[in-house]
Amino acid sequence: MSNPMPRRAIISVWNKDGVVEIARVLRDLGVELFSTGGTAATLAAAGVRVADIGELTGVAPLLDGRVKALHPAVFAGLLARPDRPQHDDELRSHRFARIDFLVAGVRPFQPAAEDEAGALDLIDIGGPAMVRAAAKNPDGVVVMTAVEDYAPVIAALANDGAVSASLRRSLASKAFARMAAHDSAIATWYARDADPFAAEALHLRATRGKILRYGENPHQRAALYLTGAKSCGAATATLLQGKELSYVNLLDADAALELARRFTEPAAVIVKHAAPCGVAVAGTGLEAYQRAHAADPLSAFGGTVGLNVPLDAATAERLSQVFTEVVIAPDVTPTARQLLAAKRNLRLLVNGTVGAPRCTEFRSIGGGILMQDVDQLALTIDDLRVVTSRQPSPLELNDMLFGFQVVRFVKSNAAVLVSDRQTLGIGGGQSSRIGAVKLALAEHGESAPRRLQLVLASDAFFPFPDSVEAAAAAGVTAIIQQGGAARDRDVIAAADAAGIAMAFTGVRAFRH
Repeated sequence: MSNPMPRRAIISVWNKDGVVEIARVLRDLGVELFSTGGTAATLAAAGVRVADIGELTGVAPLLDGRVKALHPAVFAGLLARPDRPQHDDELRSHRFARIDFLVAGVRPFQPAAEDEAGALDLIDIGGPAMVRAAAKNPDGVVVMTAVEDYAPVIAALANDGAVSASLRRSLASKAFARMAAHDSAIATWYARDADPFAAEALHLRATRGKILRYGENPHQRAALYLTGAKSCGAATATLLQGKELSYVNLLDADAALELARRFTEPAAVIVKHAAPCGVAVAGTGLEAYQRAHAADPLSAFGGTVGLNVPLDAATAERLSQVFTEVVIAPDVTPTARQLLAAKRNLRLLVNGTVGAPRCTEFRSIGGGILMQDVDQLALTIDDLRVVTSRQPSPLELNDMLFGFQVVRFVKSNAAVLVSDRQTLGIGGGQSSRIGAVKLALAEHGESAPRRLQLVLASDAFFPFPDSVEAAAAAGVTAIIQQGGAARDRDVIAAADAAGIAMAFTGVRAFRH
């Protein structure tokens, strides 16, 4: 059902883009325009005749402009329903009239954290109140709350001079969603110093960044929504070249970046199916990448590379020799970018700065959302408790910490084999501890040359000595694990019998 031609409109927007055009369209259709402050000045400067909203309310702005539109003349006009004739009678008795259009985009709430007074001034009251009133009455009011709402309304008016019920409801839905996001931003700001786990409700807000080509598989739909968080992650990284990012590309880029940023020295992480397959730390980004690739060249094919240092020409030259889906780095030198330009299918992402990892993370389950702290535990040598007769060497201690950092990013049950801060075998996603250990050892290979130091890292304790025995047979010289199993004494005895140094972290590092 289409409504007859409207009579009045209120236009009050923060973003002035397109406002002159929509105002002219309404004016040319005979709509009487009312506006406030800066919007009225913009329209007047463009030659659009507009009345101040004070002419509608009969009241001048109050409290430094805090009260302009909060008046019965405005809200009765917005809430009067066209299917109730008595509403028209009440409006006439007060010398009010219907308001048929509301163009009211509120200012984004993005205050400086330290400026509380300024933040309070950014909280809009009149605008959201008008939007809610108009959106509650879609049959009576066409509500536009963003620039992208103007075009479909203009097209509808040009077509038959009316706005359809379906478009009205679509605009009302968007209006309520945008006001909810605005309110959520304010609530989040007020609770910025509070414990997020003490909140009775989660204020999750995100705006759609883009529709993705497809989801995890081609038959699944997918989209990327942006939370506005300041962390420099894969979601907000700039795509410098290559095809549009897919759902899987984003997951892999995020996994690679999150692990790479945990290291202070130049690090390279190669990820395949959201799991690391090669990780290394070195003196330069090039050396780190070369060592990460050498850790598992087969799995690195078609993988995603994450760096915690800018991508330079030497690293780009080496990267160009390997088929790689995605590279994400804090920055890219001009020469490196030129070298990779020939790789048209390579997606090159710049995330600006390594930054700090996010503080909380969410997972959806049927009927609910799980929230937890991100595992940011910083383990040092002083945190380790050596439980064997043999003490680990300084090099083994460094590899223990490196291995522990990597194993936290491998799906449990997980075990990682490392030497000289380079992964040699990664076993993850196993239902048993011994299964994860055997997979990591197998990746290294039975025929691999013996090393002076070969460290095994586990994401949890060893329930039986079998993992230690398998490690000893493969030449492992040191082990880092959680400890705390019922059979710890047997596990330690097996390590002592093999001459393996073993340290307990007292920390479980599951990843699901």
